[in-house]
Amino acid sequence: MISPDLPRSIRSGEELDLPKLNAFLQANAPEVSAVLDIRQFSGGFSNLTYLLQTESQEFVLRRPPFGATIKGGHDMGREFRVLSLLQGHYSKIPRPVIYDETADVLGAPFYIMTRITGVILRASMAPTLNLAPERMGQLSEALVDNLVAIHALDINTTGLSQLGKPEGYVQRQVEGWIKRYQNAETDKIPAMDSTGNWLLQNYPTEQAPAFLHNDYKFDNVLFAADEATGEPLPVIKGVLDWEMATIGDPLMDLGATLAYWSEAGDSPAYKNFNLTWLPGNLTRQEVVRRYAGKSGRDLSNILFYYVFGLYKNAVIAQQIYARWKQGHSQDARFGHLLPMIIELATKAETSIETGLL
Repeated sequence: MISPDLPRSIRSGEELDLPKLNAFLQANAPEVSAVLDIRQFSGGFSNLTYLLQTESQEFVLRRPPFGATIKGGHDMGREFRVLSLLQGHYSKIPRPVIYDETADVLGAPFYIMTRITGVILRASMAPTLNLAPERMGQLSEALVDNLVAIHALDINTTGLSQLGKPEGYVQRQVEGWIKRYQNAETDKIPAMDSTGNWLLQNYPTEQAPAFLHNDYKFDNVLFAADEATGEPLPVIKGVLDWEMATIGDPLMDLGATLAYWSEAGDSPAYKNFNLTWLPGNLTRQEVVRRYAGKSGRDLSNILFYYVFGLYKNAVIAQQIYARWKQGHSQDARFGHLLPMIIELATKAETSIETGLL
């Protein structure tokens, strides 16, 4: 029996002001009746996610981490806007309820949405997850096929085109993430410097623009659960964490997914990043082939996108680690991110040298 993704007690220093929240909801979102209990979802290293329990319903609240100053990756208004635009065009999302752009209620902007229940496959589950290889393969395929479906959304009829400027997207991303790394650097990591330089010198011809999730991986997807066993079925009920969604080259999205996609032969540190190394999962190369076959896109330059995905993940981890090192977070997990940053940078450097994913 696989346990569902259950919320737990709120971490110290990350509590919400319940009386203030209820007063705000009574005045602005009466459909959300009085919140009786708040718990916190433990997964993830980015925005904080809470379960709001009313007498008859459950909602989810998202807010930035305490002490965060990285606006682009913690933009609650953007995530709420994305979910609003997707309504009626893409069904595998929660319904947005209300957004508060001020810091008056909870000390930071936040939004509330309906809750979707299902199974989230997190890396921490790998040691005890006894899924048949055939089922694991089906889940992998469903994950890839759903990414193709997201990239196939019409960005004009949906209004999603207003979310970004696709021209020059790849170059802006590379230059922007290099700058973010430099601003958050705490330890000298030569592989980060060499990878950044390689990216600047090897821009590919950009693909036609599409809608990008920008953080698409197993632990941002909710699978339907078998009623008898609780095991995940290869049916995706919901996709979460849209705060970095935008318009641009869709292979940047695929590259990010590949950068999370650990394999059986990878180092233990990298395998802690995901559970895609378990028997039956597609390999990174098989992911590429399936995506190419389903989407019809040219993936001959996928190495660039994969390397950028590794670099970007390293920078995100570095930003979180720097915030912890500066004392802005008490989450002990964040203090152990430096080896992962080095691992990601080394993997990117090795992929450049070998030409292999």
